[in-house]
Amino acid sequence: MTKYLTGFLFSIISMLVIGVLMLFSTGAYARDAHGDPYYFIKRQLMWLAVGVVVCCITACIDYRLWKRFLKPLFIATALLLAACFLFREINGAQRWIRFGGFSLQPSEIAKITAMVFLASWLSDYKEEVRNFWKGFVLPLGITGILIGLIAAEVDLGTAALISAASMVVMFIAGTRWVYLGLVASGGLAGLIAVAVSMPQRLSRLVAFMDLEAHKSGAGHQQYEGLIALVSGGLWGLGLGNGRQKMFYLPFAHTDFIFPMIGEELGLVCVLFVIFTYILLLICGISIAMNASDLFGTLLASGLVSLVGIQAALNIAVTTAMLPNKGIALPFISYGGSSLVFSMAGVGLIINIYRQGATERSIRMAVRHPLRTASMMPQPQRP
Repeated sequence: MTKYLTGFLFSIISMLVIGVLMLFSTGAYARDAHGDPYYFIKRQLMWLAVGVVVCCITACIDYRLWKRFLKPLFIATALLLAACFLFREINGAQRWIRFGGFSLQPSEIAKITAMVFLASWLSDYKEEVRNFWKGFVLPLGITGILIGLIAAEVDLGTAALISAASMVVMFIAGTRWVYLGLVASGGLAGLIAVAVSMPQRLSRLVAFMDLEAHKSGAGHQQYEGLIALVSGGLWGLGLGNGRQKMFYLPFAHTDFIFPMIGEELGLVCVLFVIFTYILLLICGISIAMNASDLFGTLLASGLVSLVGIQAALNIAVTTAMLPNKGIALPFISYGGSSLVFSMAGVGLIINIYRQGATERSIRMAVRHPLRTASMMPQPQRP
């Protein structure tokens, strides 16, 4: 089991290092850098420090205690999501709570809250998980409160992300796949209908069908992102030598940082980044499968699914395999809220590993007391 934790931590640390390097390279050319070429890297390092502290805290607190505080956590998250509507729109969305020079994106909290709720509910009703009402309608409906608030903020990407991760958790718990299939189909149809009804989203769908024809309009980001990826070749142009970030590719430090990795560090680093996400999924799911209880298994599975699905969506969007949708690359893109609460999720998974390892050691000691005693260091004779 130690190898799974080692692989998990290796993937996280690798992503964080790549993220800091790429933000150092791209942040200076961002339009909202406030005249300071180090503005974004300084803020990201500050949030990374906060995230490490939060990670250590969640890694030390028994994850089962979160079930006791689930109701106030859920209510507080819903209130924070609703509070976003009190602030002005940014790029047609109301996703942030701003205070002073800082901002908070409550949807990042909602990701963790939704996974804690689903894991708690489905583990408490594990005997009735195949029941239509208690195993499907109620957990999905209550989670839908958070998803609905996020969708109303016009953050369809995060709403779809939480929905997809929820389907994964419910599937692992044993919810009938027929129910999940119907909801997934209906949700996809609803997402398309909403996107078509919104002019900005519809233009992105149209541009996706023919990027060449819309390269100066709605397809501009994806078109320039593809140029960046192709320009890097196998080994890249070198860190800091990318051209697309300077004049052509908007949000190169946030949603479209993946093409910049390809341009500056090449295909080799692009494949390494994809490898780290695959490694995170494999090790994270392995930790989940060896958790001490069903709640831990479902919670770890949900948290890992959030990262994996989000990374897959970002990579698919930035390589023009899906229509453009603003969604960050976990642990790499700039974003304080995303980084801090992603690190909180890492801490939870570490704690799930620790609790599982402790209980396995206790069970081994009970079943094989002589073998356990022989493995302990013996006192030396004077």
